[in-house]
Amino acid sequence: MQQPIRSNYSPLQRLLHWTIALLIFFNLLFPDDMNAWHRIVRNGGKPTPDDISAANIHAYVGIVILGLALVRLGIRFMQGVPEEATNEPALFRTAARLTHVALYVWIFAMPLSGIAAYYFGVEAIGSIHAGILKALLWALIIAHVAGALVHQFYWKTDVLRRMTIG
Repeated sequence: MQQPIRSNYSPLQRLLHWTIALLIFFNLLFPDDMNAWHRIVRNGGKPTPDDISAANIHAYVGIVILGLALVRLGIRFMQGVPEEATNEPALFRTAARLTHVALYVWIFAMPLSGIAAYYFGVEAIGSIHAGILKALLWALIIAHVAGALVHQFYWKTDVLRRMTIG
């Protein structure tokens, strides 16, 4: 099935993009309760109901991110996306495509690895989740934001506008 050619992202695509982004930032910037729960469990302690509730917030936000990402991916396949900007070098278009693919992979990998660690007790995956996966997600976010800013201020394309006001 051929996807329709769009000039911008739909309001639902934009809403999902920014909602997922805010939830990701929440979990990246406020992991302390999950870390405290993990320290208690790792050291053989018994977490209090408050510890568990606080850790659950991090887990539930991750599960919501996973669900919204599935919806977003489905909408992307049904509605299509705007054509990529053509007035940038091919190397940068390739880098943008790879960054977007990597972001989608990470948006799924982070919640899935968190679920494996928190709900199924897979300690090694928890360490990877809170370590290398988290660091690489930050790098991808920085590359994504930098790319949007380069489009806006250097190439003067409408890429940033398409994901904000449409």
